[in-house]
Amino acid sequence: MVTGWRYRLVSVLGVTSITALSVYTANLPLFQVLLTEYVPIVNRLDPAVLDSGGLRWALFISTVIVVGSFTKLFRPEPRRVLDVVFEVEKRVTFSVCAMATLGYFKWSHRLPRQTVIMTTVFLSILLPVFFVAITGSPSAQARRSVIVGNDPHGVERIVDAYDGPLLGYLAPPTPYRTGSSETDGGTSSDRESVAAEVTDGGKARIEVGHIGGLSRLEETIRDYDVDTAILAFDRVDRGEFFGALHTCHEHGVNVKTHVDHVDSLLVNEMGEDSPIVDVDLEPWDLQDRIVKRAFDVSFAATALLVLSPVTLAIAAAIKLEGNGPVLFSQDRTYRFGNTFTVYKFRTLKPEPEGEVGTTFDEDRQTRLGDFLRMTHLDEIPQLWSILVGDMSVVGPRPAQTDLEDEFEDEAATWKRRWFVKPGLTGLAQINDATSREPSVKIDYDVEYIRRQSFTFDVKIVLRQLWQVARDVTALRDQ
Repeated sequence: MVTGWRYRLVSVLGVTSITALSVYTANLPLFQVLLTEYVPIVNRLDPAVLDSGGLRWALFISTVIVVGSFTKLFRPEPRRVLDVVFEVEKRVTFSVCAMATLGYFKWSHRLPRQTVIMTTVFLSILLPVFFVAITGSPSAQARRSVIVGNDPHGVERIVDAYDGPLLGYLAPPTPYRTGSSETDGGTSSDRESVAAEVTDGGKARIEVGHIGGLSRLEETIRDYDVDTAILAFDRVDRGEFFGALHTCHEHGVNVKTHVDHVDSLLVNEMGEDSPIVDVDLEPWDLQDRIVKRAFDVSFAATALLVLSPVTLAIAAAIKLEGNGPVLFSQDRTYRFGNTFTVYKFRTLKPEPEGEVGTTFDEDRQTRLGDFLRMTHLDEIPQLWSILVGDMSVVGPRPAQTDLEDEFEDEAATWKRRWFVKPGLTGLAQINDATSREPSVKIDYDVEYIRRQSFTFDVKIVLRQLWQVARDVTALRDQ
């Protein structure tokens, strides 16, 4: 199996070359004649050989579409042969449909049917063979795997359970001390002997041993061409555990962990035998993410433009009311436990010490603020957060960072919502589930993550708009 950046480079170049070669070959007169004369289904078609200009355009269009469709397979990870063939054929089918759709809507970009048919045949044969050749099976996986964590017992369990070679482990400088250190009489050799007890005797084969501290994860990924990290922390915390997840996600590294941590994580289907599970760092395919981002940008930009007079009127009304700043800001949780600042129109009077809070004390409420909350117009500034990429139109609502410990106490699976962008609305919101019921809310959030699609997002947005219209009608009738 080719690993790391070499796999990414080889896979991209391979798909590009095979696609270009397939289109070029499909355009040769010999293959055009063979197709139109000897294949019964298409024997009524005449050969359609593109000229040099048309061929260059066909090569460009086809390569862009196919490479874009195969992006998920450019990540180095072990796959079974049948899984590789299925994934490749699925993406070949998507690519061909995309080519045909593009030609339908823009005639100048249309490829001849003969060329598309022959290209499909070549891609369906060559690309599965190519990916099977460069992709390793799970039994031969992860030659560049490292253990990352601060839990000695967890490292022991990983070494005992992991059936494959390991490069080594990243851990705090003295994670395996048993009561002695250099400062209180212990020596470095004492620590090495204790560490050896952890790394000897298990199924895994350790090449290097202790590589360094947790802060060296990014450096280790680059220097050792790591493609898999197995996390062995004592708890799933925001800083170290999710910090390691974020680093691995940024570098395209697969992540595994012990089954004990699954309550707090999105994981792939668990096997019956191994206590080590795969963490689902990217629960949505690239195509879904591209469509979702295009929808976010279009929705936010259009809404900001259409609502710009309303935005100015609200800002002026808040200033005229004279109870404090126009905007209210607060830290909310983003992907992998990171935080960002969310903005709303202020709907309450400032607290006595001058801060703008969210406690709904009667003496702090205003008629304008009540109207903005009832009509959801206080959320308009979050459209900017969507436009710049901090939020999405649909997703789990961003929770107040300072309150999330309380939510986690009531809902053990709360952190599963940290694997996707927060949203302006979501499945929980249209079902009237709020943070007052964390266990109910997180169930809706996880259901959305698993069911996400463009059509599902549109349904949620339409239902939210209907609820807003209903609230406005109810307010008018009062």
